[in-house]
Amino acid sequence: MIWMILILISLLIIAYSAWNYYRLKKAVTFVGNDEFSQLMRVGQLLDVREPGRFHQKHILGARNFPFKQFEASLGALNKEKPVLIYDDNRGALIPRVANILKKAGFDRVYVLENGFDGWDGKTK
Repeated sequence: MIWMILILISLLIIAYSAWNYYRLKKAVTFVGNDEFSQLMRVGQLLDVREPGRFHQKHILGARNFPFKQFEASLGALNKEKPVLIYDDNRGALIPRVANILKKAGFDRVYVLENGFDGWDGKTK
């Protein structure tokens, strides 16, 4: 009986993860460092990490939009321009931020594939 419960819980976790992945893939486009760097010239670059991490080091030109204040900050964004987002390593924040942007009507949302940890461009 315990094995059945463990299997059921495992299946639920897998299903939830797959659903989140599918939802994320519908909302955003993942890009590598080179394409992200090109898009930075025309897009709005947002670092969704907490302010402490942002102030330690961030991608040059990024604005800090911490997740806790993200929805309140949406008015500062232009829906006509692409939105580029990143966190440390594409962790738990990205799907939530992507969903907020999608619901707010932002169609061109790009995520740095390996997050800030994988970034090899200019930083501040």
